Parts: sequence; C-alpha cells; structure tokens
Amino acid sequence: MLYDLIIIGGGPAGITAGIYAARQKLNTLLITKSFGGQLARKAVMIENYPGFEEISGLELIQKFEKHLRKQKIDIEKDEVIKLEKIKGHFLVYTASKKKFESKAVIVASGADPRPLEVPGEKKYLGRGVSYCVTCDGFLFKGKTVAVIGGGNSAFEAAIFLSQIAKKIYILESGEKIKADAKNQEMVKKTGKVQIIKNALLKEIKGNQFVNSLIYQNRKTNKNITLLVEGVFVEIGSIPATGFVKDLVNFNEKDEIKVDFETFQTKTLGLFAAGDVNVGKYKQIVTAAGEGAKAALAAYDYLQKINKKV
Repeated sequence: MLYDLIIIGGGPAGITAGIYAARQKLNTLLITKSFGGQLARKAVMIENYPGFEEISGLELIQKFEKHLRKQKIDIEKDEVIKLEKIKGHFLVYTASKKKFESKAVIVASGADPRPLEVPGEKKYLGRGVSYCVTCDGFLFKGKTVAVIGGGNSAFEAAIFLSQIAKKIYILESGEKIKADAKNQEMVKKTGKVQIIKNALLKEIKGNQFVNSLIYQNRKTNKNITLLVEGVFVEIGSIPATGFVKDLVNFNEKDEIKVDFETFQTKTLGLFAAGDVNVGKYKQIVTAAGEGAKAALAAYDYLQKINKKV
C-alpha cells in the first residue's frame, strides 16, 4: 500500500501530527516502538500544559493516545531502522523486517537518554543504574540514591524519588544549577535532597549491584566517594536520528535542521518535528505545536504533488 504520509514516532509531536493528518483525510500510518517518548518518563506532575492545571506525564500521554486512536489512522508498533527516498516515494524499513511506502514522511522520533560514558555505567545498568526514574524508582524504597544532572529533568527525578528513597544526592558538574526556580524550591522542601555542585562523576562501583560512586570535586581536584545504591542519569538526551542519514542536514548535536515555517528538511516531502529537530525549546506544548504544523505542511506538499500527476 502507498500511504500519503508516514509518521515516525509516538510522542507529543508524532501523535499530534497523526491527529491533524487524519483530520485532513490523509491516508496515514504512524510507526512507533511505544507511545509517550520522554513524556512517559516525566517524573512529576506537569503543570504547564494548557487545559490541565496538574497531570502526570503518563496520564497526559494516555489521553494523547486515546485521542489518536479515535482517528482513522493505521498504527504499527515497531522500530524504524532505515529511511530512503526512491523515485519520489519514501521507503521505511523496520526492525521486524517490514517495508512501508509513502509520498511524505514526518520524523518525530524524539530523543534517547544521553549516557554518562563512565566506568561502571554499562556494567550496572539494570543493577542500580537507570535512565528512567518512573520505571525504576520504586525499586529504591528506603535507599540512598544519586541523580546525575542539574537541569529540570534531574530535579524532577529527585522530587519523585523523595517520595520513595531515604536520601537523594543531586550531582551537577558545573557551578550553576540549570533547573527552574520552582523545581529548586520543590527540591528544597523535600528535606531529603543534597545538591553537590562542581561534581564530575568518575566511576560507578559495586559488587552484584551498585554500592557507591566516585566523583571529582572540580575546584579541589579531589576524588570523593559517595555510598549510594542507585544512580539515575538525567543529563539530557540524544536525538533519535540514526535512520535518516543523508536525507537531512544535522547540527553538531545530531539534531535535524528544518525550515521553521513548514518543518521541511532538505529533502522535499520529509519533515521533522519535536525534540528531533534543532528547535531550542524542548517542551511538550512546542512539540505538539510542531507536530500540527508539520502535518499541515505535509498536506500542502501532497496537494501540490498530486496536482502535478
């Protein structure tokens, strides 16, 4: 089957694009490994999405998915591993060895957690090291844990863990905390969190499971050992763009360059929305907005090429 549009990704950008594409009566397929993306991993209540004074990331993505499934749209639970354009059509290949064809594509594949790249990280993954606080946080009831990072995601993780863990350390490698003032205030109110600045993580140690970490104080250059039973990595994300290759231009962060009026990439008919592109502000509401714009731009593109046929 030749689709009008294939959307790659099931986060806010991809789901919103799917809803808008369906409303334009485009024959659309959405492919995603799972629904939610980074939104499903949001640790605390979301208070800045219009229409919801307070809602968890999981609840919000469930509402997104429910809305999507009410539309006339095909959904494939799979992972895209390759995308190419041949004779004006896009071919999308998946991990389960399926191939789909379309006239246009929206890449909304989001981003994956950025690893620390320190000794012990891979060894203790699933044995004390985690990239998802909502997935694994409850395993650390009454324990001492560390959150690596000083941005909003790290502070939100610490707030979530304060309901479960006995003690939480936040390790920020720089001098300045990047988290919003409100998140900093909420962390302070927990009474369970100690913030350590200028802390450069050097190694995660353990026996069968994590039992400590070593960080370097960047001011004194001294190595310091912290006794912890869990390490949550919250140092940002890497755009999931490996399958796009030569069809787009990237910046130094491997984010896709787009025209921000249409979200068109350098390849006609190929659009990119959400955390996967070079947009500065990575927010749920901006991802959803970009998904809507990309779908409308894809509709305009399809109208033009269909007139030429």
